[in-house]
Amino acid sequence: MPMCFSLIASRDSCFRYSFSSAGLKSTTTDLGEGTIIHSWVPKHPSPSKPTLLLIHGIGANAMWQWHEFITPLTSRFNLYVPDLIFFGDSYSSRSERSETFQAQCVMGLMEAHGVKGKMHVAGISYGGFVAYSMAAQYGERIERLVLCCAGVCAEEKDMEKGMFQVKSVEEAVSILLPQRAAQVRQLMKISFYKPATNVPSCFLNDFIEVMCTDHVQERRELIQALHKDRKMSDLPKITHPTLIIWGEHDLVFPMELAHRLKRQIGESAELVTIKDAGHAINVEKPKEMQKYMKSFLLDPLPQPKQEKQSNGHKVD
Repeated sequence: MPMCFSLIASRDSCFRYSFSSAGLKSTTTDLGEGTIIHSWVPKHPSPSKPTLLLIHGIGANAMWQWHEFITPLTSRFNLYVPDLIFFGDSYSSRSERSETFQAQCVMGLMEAHGVKGKMHVAGISYGGFVAYSMAAQYGERIERLVLCCAGVCAEEKDMEKGMFQVKSVEEAVSILLPQRAAQVRQLMKISFYKPATNVPSCFLNDFIEVMCTDHVQERRELIQALHKDRKMSDLPKITHPTLIIWGEHDLVFPMELAHRLKRQIGESAELVTIKDAGHAINVEKPKEMQKYMKSFLLDPLPQPKQEKQSNGHKVD
């Protein structure tokens, strides 16, 4: 019997209210060629505030992944929070599935809203791939970059070598795009350092119905495109000041990928490891993430060239 009341849909409505109360408005932008992108943008942008673009990951839409950050950040930044293509209310009839295309769509959104000059960009997980691509394609438009648990430096061969919890792309797809309660439980297990237990199946099925049934095939193709023929030798070099934030116990993208990313970017990158956190650091440790993001993005001085944990100790 279907549920008469959807807790997930109700929470989605609460998020919409909180985004609006924080000074953002819901907008839909037609980029042409069958591509529509939805975003939350400032109702009244302030010329005295820097622009900060927040890019979500594959787990859900922008509201669900960034809601903890909106109120703390709107006082200091002009926030732009888009739904990536095939998430939330964004979609495209085009066949492109790369992070390069996603980055082009996001930049098209910013240009459509008249954003001039440089901007800060923060991306979590898949959103970090898109943020990195934006820096590579539009280097002169990006001021500083924040990459959170983003396995940009993963290679196709890493899966064959057993780096990940999953053994194949299809297994990854089944977990990242869950269609059964058991798959949501598995997603929680690998995403959280301390996953919730004994969550009722009716709640998990409600989440699937509201969040995981749209554009399933297109999202599957996004994941496949992200993995296929991926090599670090093909990764464009960027030199932007970059803050890399990683959960110490990330099982989706292990810490080895954080260190690779730090080496790839070089001296302009700083790596912070958050203790007692997994892949979903935006949910498990949002206040620590906010603290590091604010310090990095608002501090006009160069950041120390060292890796450190969230307790302030240097990582050897």
